[in-house]
Amino acid sequence: MKYLYLWLNLGSFIVPFLFSFHPRLQFYKKWKSLLIGIGTMMAIFIPWDIVFTNNGFWGFNEAYITGYSFLNLPLEEWLFFICIPYACIFTHYSLMELFPKLPLPKRTTSIIYVILATTLVIVLWYNYTKWYTLISFAYCLIILGWTYNKRPDLLRSFFVTYIVILIPFFIVNGVLTGTGIEDQVVWYNNAENMGLRMLTIPVEDSIYNLGMLLTVFMVMQLLEQKKKTPTVIK
Repeated sequence: MKYLYLWLNLGSFIVPFLFSFHPRLQFYKKWKSLLIGIGTMMAIFIPWDIVFTNNGFWGFNEAYITGYSFLNLPLEEWLFFICIPYACIFTHYSLMELFPKLPLPKRTTSIIYVILATTLVIVLWYNYTKWYTLISFAYCLIILGWTYNKRPDLLRSFFVTYIVILIPFFIVNGVLTGTGIEDQVVWYNNAENMGLRMLTIPVEDSIYNLGMLLTVFMVMQLLEQKKKTPTVIK
């Protein structure tokens, strides 16, 4: 299907965008913080994407994209870093609004963090020569560690909503990596990852996604909190 990557981006974005104006959710009021969060994330992930694309660690199937590109990244790849975080962060805030008791207890959050961080370190120890594994796992460790030490309260809600977010992630990323279609939209050089797949999705993608979304969420939450903090007039 021509333009499949474009349609996946737009399809992921349109419903969250429309519901952003729902009277109860009013997610549009958070757009400024969200855009700054997405911009911060893109400042990290776009150079990473360019380097990996230029070195053949991954690439894009021209049969499924428009053919327009900038800095050797297809238009659809640029849209991915806007549409997908928008949809995922919208999902997070919607779940928190509808189910305010969702956040995990502090102890449970700490246990999940320790298990996740330990797993990332162990995997890195045995796979540090593979570039995708190295960078995605190392970055996730850094952003998780910073958040846990500076704002552990953010992880109480993020961990639980990320489980829900993984459902559309598996659907969209599954199609991008070849599930249900003749070929892959995004292909990977398995010499630079562990070669382990969840159906057609490299394991590294789930960690890449976690680091990407946590970066946006962390920046956005810091800005939203700053808005609520009253200004002290001296």
